[in-house]
Amino acid sequence: MKKAGEFMSDKQLIRGTAILSASIFISKILGLIYIFPFTAIVGQGGLALYSYGYIPYTILLSLSTIGIPLAVSKFVAKYNALGDYKTGQRLFRSGLVVMSIMGFITFIILFLLAQPIAGLVVDPENLQGNSMDDVVFTIRMVSVALLIVPIMSLIRGYFQGFQSMGPTAVSQVIEQIIRIAFILVLTYLIIEVWNGELGTAVGFATFGAFVGAVGGLAVLLVYWAKRRQSIQQQVDESTTESGKPLKELYKELLSYSVPIAIVGLAIPLYQLVDMLTFNQAMFSNGYDQQTAEMYFGAFTQAAHKLIMIPVAIATAMSLTILPTVTNAYTNKDDERVQRYITQTYQIILFLSIPAALGLMLLSDSVYGALFGVGHTELVIGSDMIRNYAPVAVLFCIFAVTSSLLQGINRQKYAVIALVSGLLFKAVFNYFFVLWFGAAGAPYATGTGYAVAVGVNIWAIGKFAPYKYNFLVKRLLLIGMFAAVMGAVVYGVRTGAEQFLTLDSRLNAGVILGASVLAGAAVYLFLGLRSGLAGQILGHRFRFLEKKKRVREEG
Repeated sequence: MKKAGEFMSDKQLIRGTAILSASIFISKILGLIYIFPFTAIVGQGGLALYSYGYIPYTILLSLSTIGIPLAVSKFVAKYNALGDYKTGQRLFRSGLVVMSIMGFITFIILFLLAQPIAGLVVDPENLQGNSMDDVVFTIRMVSVALLIVPIMSLIRGYFQGFQSMGPTAVSQVIEQIIRIAFILVLTYLIIEVWNGELGTAVGFATFGAFVGAVGGLAVLLVYWAKRRQSIQQQVDESTTESGKPLKELYKELLSYSVPIAIVGLAIPLYQLVDMLTFNQAMFSNGYDQQTAEMYFGAFTQAAHKLIMIPVAIATAMSLTILPTVTNAYTNKDDERVQRYITQTYQIILFLSIPAALGLMLLSDSVYGALFGVGHTELVIGSDMIRNYAPVAVLFCIFAVTSSLLQGINRQKYAVIALVSGLLFKAVFNYFFVLWFGAAGAPYATGTGYAVAVGVNIWAIGKFAPYKYNFLVKRLLLIGMFAAVMGAVVYGVRTGAEQFLTLDSRLNAGVILGASVLAGAAVYLFLGLRSGLAGQILGHRFRFLEKKKRVREEG
């Protein structure tokens, strides 16, 4: 029987986790929505320039923190549970110094590398498209955020170690709102009101990362001021102290955080390869820089944002099962391990396959409805979405299989998988673009991820151990339902296009809406009628379990 205090603690933890999940979802939705008006202001060339700054920034941000904030939250919670609040505070104070130093070092590195990076991604002699000066300015503007973001991440981790998710949740949403408002207002003013240069507008857009971080940090400091006294009281009342030297604590931290940080770098590293090789390969194919950058912007921003929607939903719904996988594996319960892994795979396949197929079939109406129907932009944007959409399934599988490997304490194989896939991408990306045109970049990404997923699947089968026989049957059934859905979507889209042309956002929206509704209705009907939806998602949606029971009783 739990004590009242323990029960309240569990309730607070569940509530805090829900709040944090909601804030992450809100931040991701905001991060998707703003790209539509931003694209309308700066165009696909502006999106390319934005990527030139953000891709190296994301990588250096991950390297500056190397997963330490997440690990700190875990270790603070661990020592707090032992009544040792002093060790957590000691680690936090040391971490602030470390994160400050790492942030400053990575800021200097990115600031100084701006010129060499610019020389690699654009033609210094081009008269169209983004200039080297534009790229240098953009990279240096975003680099300033590295001075603040690592520190902010650590403070969030420390609060989470106390099972306090509110500060992280509120600061994330405020940071995102301030960043997006800054980006949209300033780019609009610079281009539309002040008739400024595109390079200036996009450079200040990337500076929004710093402005948003200042807002997020301010929120955290307010929370800190309110809670500092109570935290210090807990520290003063510590019942024990480990006395471990910081060197030993950091060694333990890094053993846990580094594999997570490396796997989390997967997509940014793939995008870095594209950034360094895509334009050069397009130049070799006879494209001018302006056209190459339109393809690159559509690929790395517009198309990428869209395909990450099913990825985010599928992985979020499946990753909650992973703690149970860890528990079953630790207790050597092979039957439960098999069942939970199968459930995880089924969720991501059931959701991601039809979503990817839908994006492929509706790529032109999706792009037209969300980004506009300018002829050249529509052709380029829809082409990149159509070729990139299938990779969403591989993104989902890689994210979940890497987490599964972490759950069974084999995370080093996830790192091996990432390196294997990335090596393929790095070696063949230039040639794929040379052979297949702009579509070669998503093809190379997809093949690289297929290699990585293959390694992960092999490792799970070897060390779990896991048998894939039943999953193959389920995959065939999901594939059949998706094919029927695809035929319906194609039929509705073709019929709608007999009456509506893609010459306005309204028409594109109508075609898109009708096709999506018809496809979703058919897929859901097949899933419910067969009982597949209830078996896969019934633990989340009660009405699906009810349908399953009624069918079985009948």
